[in-house]
Amino acid sequence: MLIKKLTSVSLAFCLFSALTCVASDDKREAEFAADIQKTLNVGHAVWLESAGKKFLSLYTDTAKNPRSGVIILLHDVGGHPNQQAIIKNLRTFFPEHHWATLSIQMPVREASAPAQDYYALFPEAKTRLLEAIKFAKSEKAEKVVVIGYGLGGLMASYSLADSKSGDVNALVTISLPVSETNEVAAQTLTLIPKLTLPMLDIYGALDMPNVVNSARERQVVGKINPNYRQVKLDNEGHLYLHDDGLLVKRIYSWIDKTTDTDSMKTLLPKSAN
Repeated sequence: MLIKKLTSVSLAFCLFSALTCVASDDKREAEFAADIQKTLNVGHAVWLESAGKKFLSLYTDTAKNPRSGVIILLHDVGGHPNQQAIIKNLRTFFPEHHWATLSIQMPVREASAPAQDYYALFPEAKTRLLEAIKFAKSEKAEKVVVIGYGLGGLMASYSLADSKSGDVNALVTISLPVSETNEVAAQTLTLIPKLTLPMLDIYGALDMPNVVNSARERQVVGKINPNYRQVKLDNEGHLYLHDDGLLVKRIYSWIDKTTDTDSMKTLLPKSAN
């Protein structure tokens, strides 16, 4: 009954929208949600709503005071809010270090769908991220950081590229892909220069070809943003199996330094001071 209701809502959204009539796979999202809630032992489920449709998020408050802020996590292609191992590690690590985490379910396609089939879902992904930011602010988060892994990083870049609000303090992309596509929403090298907030572009030396081969291009266009930084982790592939703890620590170190109140003043462009 729930799946049928969600499907009807999605179809209605398509009919009254100028966007391509493509919506997230509601059945797959429902299966993810059911499986996650059966074994969830860290954090708790929060149901957010976007365009009349509810989606699962996992909120884990900080174990130590004071709380620095909220980190919003976006999983990779075809994943979920508790995706192994990167997203799960991040969402459980930061609450032990003064940061709450909100890991959200991004729109998904059927299990066999390639990454390019996700591009039409980017507008839906944007509305979900904006709702997650609103939730973080409702939790009195003074600072909000967005971390996107793989396609989640591209969705985050798309969603924040034209954002003029100061609701997000920094963006971290892990294994940010650059694909050959005519889809405006997924043109990474066009999106990066539009981002004015501090950005960490971190990837593995043995990562996916479209991540490694485009690293230099991302760095070049990133120079437009004085707060852009790129970091390569040697001996790591897309899953960061060699030492995923190093990935988490490098991200934490950059966020801690970047979101420090005094550091933020020096990172911001002069025109913003």
